[in-house]
Amino acid sequence: MRNKQKFFVCLMVALSSMSIKANSIVDGLGFGMPSYIQQTRSEGSFRIAGNGTAAKICVDPSDWKGVVRAANDLGDDVCKVSGLSAKVISTTSILPSSVIVGTIGKSKLIDRLVSEKKIDVSEIQGKWESFLIQTVDGNLVIAGSDKRGTIYGIYDVSEKIGVSPWYWWADVPVKKSEAIYVKSGRYIQPSPKVKYRGIFINDEEPSFGQWTRAKFGGFNSKMYSHMFELLLRLKANYLWPAMWSSAFNEDDPMNPVVADEYGIVMGTSHHEPMMRAHKEYTRRRKEVGPWNYIVNREGVDRFFQEGLERNKAYDNLITIGMRGDGDVAMGKGSDEENMATLDSVIKGQRELIHKIYGKDPAEVPQTWAIFTEVQRYYDKGFTVPDDVLLMFCDNNWGYIRRIGPAKEKERKGGMGLYYHIDMNGGPWNDRWINTTTIPKLREQFNLAYQTGIDDLWIVNVGDLKPKELPIDFIMRYAWNPDAIPANKVWDYMVNWAAGIFGERYAEEIADIVSKYSKYNLWRKPEVQATTVFSVVNHLEADRVISLWRDVATKAEALRDKIAPEAQDAYYQLVLYPAKASAGVAEIYLAAAKNNLYAEQGRVSANDYAGRVRELFEIDKKLGEYYNTSMANGKWKNMMKDVHLGYVKWSMPKKDSLPNLKEVVPEEFPKMGVAVEGCIKSWPGSDNKAILPTFDWLSNQSYYIDVFNRGNGSFRFKARANKSWVKLSQTKGTVEKDARIQVSIDWGKLPFGESEAMIEIVQKQVTVPVYVHVVKTELPKTQEPYWGNLANAEFSIPANQYNANIAGKNARWIVLPDLGRDEACMGIQPVTAPSAEPRNAPCLEYKVFLPEVGKTTVCLGILPTQDVYPQRGLRIAMGLDNNEPQIIDARKGFVDTFSEYNSKNLAKSKVLKPLPSRNRSIKLIATGQSRRNEVFDNLRWLDVEVEVLEPGMHTLKIFMIDPEIVLEKIVVNPDNKYPSYFGAPSVRHN
Repeated sequence: MRNKQKFFVCLMVALSSMSIKANSIVDGLGFGMPSYIQQTRSEGSFRIAGNGTAAKICVDPSDWKGVVRAANDLGDDVCKVSGLSAKVISTTSILPSSVIVGTIGKSKLIDRLVSEKKIDVSEIQGKWESFLIQTVDGNLVIAGSDKRGTIYGIYDVSEKIGVSPWYWWADVPVKKSEAIYVKSGRYIQPSPKVKYRGIFINDEEPSFGQWTRAKFGGFNSKMYSHMFELLLRLKANYLWPAMWSSAFNEDDPMNPVVADEYGIVMGTSHHEPMMRAHKEYTRRRKEVGPWNYIVNREGVDRFFQEGLERNKAYDNLITIGMRGDGDVAMGKGSDEENMATLDSVIKGQRELIHKIYGKDPAEVPQTWAIFTEVQRYYDKGFTVPDDVLLMFCDNNWGYIRRIGPAKEKERKGGMGLYYHIDMNGGPWNDRWINTTTIPKLREQFNLAYQTGIDDLWIVNVGDLKPKELPIDFIMRYAWNPDAIPANKVWDYMVNWAAGIFGERYAEEIADIVSKYSKYNLWRKPEVQATTVFSVVNHLEADRVISLWRDVATKAEALRDKIAPEAQDAYYQLVLYPAKASAGVAEIYLAAAKNNLYAEQGRVSANDYAGRVRELFEIDKKLGEYYNTSMANGKWKNMMKDVHLGYVKWSMPKKDSLPNLKEVVPEEFPKMGVAVEGCIKSWPGSDNKAILPTFDWLSNQSYYIDVFNRGNGSFRFKARANKSWVKLSQTKGTVEKDARIQVSIDWGKLPFGESEAMIEIVQKQVTVPVYVHVVKTELPKTQEPYWGNLANAEFSIPANQYNANIAGKNARWIVLPDLGRDEACMGIQPVTAPSAEPRNAPCLEYKVFLPEVGKTTVCLGILPTQDVYPQRGLRIAMGLDNNEPQIIDARKGFVDTFSEYNSKNLAKSKVLKPLPSRNRSIKLIATGQSRRNEVFDNLRWLDVEVEVLEPGMHTLKIFMIDPEIVLEKIVVNPDNKYPSYFGAPSVRHN
């Protein structure tokens, strides 16, 4: 593992005036190389293309095949950009005015320049994947420290002249330029901060599998060569190939050959040891025998040996260990029995590695995945030799299960992370569309990186499409996480959009893409339900519909402004994910309104059923265009995942709609009345129709819906018995629905609590609606504060604090655009030691609490896992100067992998029992269908505080452990008016 402190010191060493070292996102894309390309000549610049000619590209034929191939790609890229042919010449002679490409120690061209002291490679020589770009004596030199270093240098030039890494996989158009110059200078790209960076093609049926069979004839080298190139252009180096229905090494024997020639390090997934695909076993199950090391060691070892012998000549990172047949837990034994078996497995595998490679296994790169139940084994003390890379995992939905343990910081093999932006399996599928925001990725990968998990990042990307954006970010971030702090995420988004579509609409596109992924993270499509968002409280369903429609409308409107050559890229990267996601969300929201309105007897319920069916057809057409017309059918079948109608975690057989209800109108028009905050309707309910309480401080407006239960139309009148009640209309004609907004004329209202009644009249039918109003003295303070006069529920966004007080070793910082709203609050550094409230970072919020007694406060935090179980996961809250309460922040934690049962807890060295969940607060929604911290992407922690006197108070939130991210505070959660988000936040003053 690399020593970060030493590296940071090295970065501060002064360089010569002619040398520019990559240490920021000057290029706006995260790798760190400054933008050295220009379209006009300047003193000492090198002309790649212009004035009707393009520079020759010289490469030593004895250099790596991958380098020679990439050099030819550069020639093609120059031609694509400038229209001028850049000839690639295999030579050991340095030609004047040429681009000289090569690897130190492998290229005579580069070695000659070094020996003649034309270039100084001391900063990159012997380093991992580093490169130098320098103008020298009228030439341009691209020199790599190793094979991939050179290739990355070549592709760095390609991207900067205008060829996106996504030119093939997302049909990003090339940016044309008649002239291409490199500014005079010396540009150094240091080694990546994360050593192995790659993707896992998984869950590839039906979409990816059907696509590659139709386009390439299978999972073969013709397809994989495009993938290898993408990875290299993204400066990635590692791949777990598709494995559901294919075997990388057997389906096309050229697959590993081509991977090695390109320069890709190959591996196999977390449950496919010793370079053997699971399909290789299932195809010869009878020959190998049971997948059981206890009863069939000889057969299993032979199977392992054949895999290593086949692949030993290639660049591999070998997965060791063993799970059950088909990515399940091993056997039916106890953990202790399985650990003993696993110990035998790994010893046997190491013996085979020694035998086949003919050297110490410590010299052969290996990784062990601490996945699902294997985490328990590790927690109980099971480990592997020090040279093996420990691969920690997330919870399958994007939250890492462990930070890097302190005891492993000096591990020779290092630590890595297996992370999901696509999931097929428990706790639920998350496959169809991108539901991961860049701020979330940055927060989680920063936590991994800062705690030493920096030797391998492998990301389950499903079908690769449509996960292009998060793939792009993770690979760039992995190169240098320090280059993109939380407050630079928006810059990355804008630069990503500008790099594909140009600067003119970059901010608009970044906004659309940021919002659709954020809204998807509120509620991923596969776990949508009609019972999530409230139809009657806080206008929640209407607000969510409006937000989704807004992002879809903006995406559609912008489409007409996008250049013709970028239309295909725009559809797949922006329009389809935004509009299709919006459609799915509205399907469930409209169905929720249909279900409620049908119960109330509204004839308009049928309109919402019609809207659901309309959106269903739009969804089909969007997918059909993607699969058949976009890019002239290039992506046929790629968007085949079923994404509507999930009833359990696994994919349904076909898309289907949520339950819809039809209302048969009564023969004649008939009035119905419903009020905000209640699912009942009148006439027909024994309960009184009561609007939520109005209070002077919050100055609310609530609605009364007057609707038709029959055919035709009717006239109604509305009247209030108090002059201070204001109605938006006092009469009207209703064919389906009419909405009356009720507000208060506070100037006419006396102090104290008041009552009023509104009557809704249709002929002989009168429905009384009751009004309760509070007008008391307003708080006398100039500070911004939160609260209300009615002691009702109110919400506080975490980033809108009154005071942010640094602690002894850490401080709270704003994490922009993270979470459901505009920002969250996190700790910097995330490696800070735990604190006690007296010396901890503290956030203060001024709140008005009008009543004495016990008050419930709910803290909404991101669902951080039990990342350091020996220590715990804690946060503290206090009111005024009272003793802060330390809260176990695992309250509500979903035990996806059944770790915390009594049997495991009794034997675990580190796990502690989970605190019981609060089942009485509807905001938390414990026990409700498809409602938990995983699906909601939020964990609620509830605590009671004692209010000793009414008035202004200071609510204080203290860091105890540094990994917790605070999103929201809800005070007085009201079970009478429950909602998904909580009451909308209203800040006073």
